[in-house]
Amino acid sequence: MRYVVLLIVLASLAAIALGFSLMEEDPVAGNKYIGFGVVGLFLLAMPLFLVFESRGKKMKDYMLTDENLRKMRENREKNS
Repeated sequence: MRYVVLLIVLASLAAIALGFSLMEEDPVAGNKYIGFGVVGLFLLAMPLFLVFESRGKKMKDYMLTDENLRKMRENREKNS
């Protein structure tokens, strides 16, 4: 799965670079390549990366609940 995300990122960056190189010759085609590259990065690569990296982790550990705030205050008092 890691390689799929890497492949999508590289293909998107290549499409963006190609779009910028085509802007002088054909601005419409250049904008399309840049748009497809951005869509690939933010609608394909980023969600796949987040799902892959967050698998098996407890989301409660990353939320600011009363319990977590109390733990942070206790740690701050302990370290001061």
